[in-house]
Amino acid sequence: MDKVLEKKKGLALVFSRKALPYWFGGLVVVFIAWLILRDDASTLRVNGDTLSVSEVRSGEFNDYIRISGQVQPMTTIQVSPREAGIVEDIVIEEGSVVKAGDIIVRLSNDDLDLEILNSEANLAEKENALRNTMIQMEQEKMQLSLNILELETEVKRKGRTLESQKRLFKDGLIGKEELLRSEEDYVLFCKKLEVTLARAEQDSMYRNVQIKQMKESLENMKVNMQMIRRRKENLSVKAPIDGELGLLEVVLGQSIGSGTKIGQINELGSYKIEAQIDEHYIDRVSAGLTATFERQNETFDAVIRKVYPEVRGGKFQADFKFSGAQPTNIRTGQTYYLNLQLGQPESAVLIPRGTFYQKTGGKWIYVVVPEGGKAVRRDIRIGRQNPQFYEVLEGLSPGEKVIVSGYESFGDNEVLVF
Repeated sequence: MDKVLEKKKGLALVFSRKALPYWFGGLVVVFIAWLILRDDASTLRVNGDTLSVSEVRSGEFNDYIRISGQVQPMTTIQVSPREAGIVEDIVIEEGSVVKAGDIIVRLSNDDLDLEILNSEANLAEKENALRNTMIQMEQEKMQLSLNILELETEVKRKGRTLESQKRLFKDGLIGKEELLRSEEDYVLFCKKLEVTLARAEQDSMYRNVQIKQMKESLENMKVNMQMIRRRKENLSVKAPIDGELGLLEVVLGQSIGSGTKIGQINELGSYKIEAQIDEHYIDRVSAGLTATFERQNETFDAVIRKVYPEVRGGKFQADFKFSGAQPTNIRTGQTYYLNLQLGQPESAVLIPRGTFYQKTGGKWIYVVVPEGGKAVRRDIRIGRQNPQFYEVLEGLSPGEKVIVSGYESFGDNEVLVF
């Protein structure tokens, strides 16, 4: 006979085979709900005591940057020898105050000494040649004068002889041939006298030109001699202006070429500040911008006088001049830290500067949730910056707290749990 099965009730029914499909369906529903409601953000646990947390606030943003610059003289003149030579004596040491004309370095040049001796010998030879030429010309002139006197005498004699021969021929005492010879002799000596006089005049003109040329040549040699002697004086390198010998790079026995820079003279009393500025600001820096710096518990003002457009090593140069008083103990080479004003102060949302910027580039930041205990990553947009604050353009509100210390160890996690 058939056995009657007892119908299951209570817990027995819950864990019966018939209930398995319901259990499976329930688990599927729970799994789907977990997938929907779970937090996908990657999380990292950190030690909150090692983090620097600052509050976002609203305030006045002072648009300035902090730069360093070195003091340099406003006017610097290069010291260079006009003549090549070997350093024989260093008269004034680097850093000394000098007057215009003071000898700084003495040089020696044996080749120049030899050139001077040769020039003196050539000058003496030229003077002797001129003297001998003038004596010779004077002798020729005297000889020519004697020749003219002799010819003039002969012309007179031949003239008298001709007149006598004419009378004798008229009286029939001589033949016509003798008369003709007398006439020819007279004409010959007249022409000789004419030629000699023309030659004397021409020689006189030529002599004057030659003597003038030789005298000019001699004068040129004397001028050249003086210039060579002045070159000897140029072996003493002198200070061109009053000032401070700020640089001197020579040693005894060193061979120095003409025009080589061996030092510089710094004009005292007038200084400038040379600063290197990051190329990021090249479009915002121009002549006329003001800056301030502190020295000996005093504040001094400066203004940009010149901006150099060339960028080297990611920086460009700007020169500042003092607008007002200068520090009393100012020295060439001193370093001043200037606050360069780029614009007028404006109201803005601010966060303190921090090392987080090196990791994020100002594009995102970790914001501490109001309840505390964790921080979440948030996209932001940072505008201008000064040595104290970043200007926040988007993404943060005053009163929120953010982590401003370095993010290097946080990886790409979106949530930090303290």
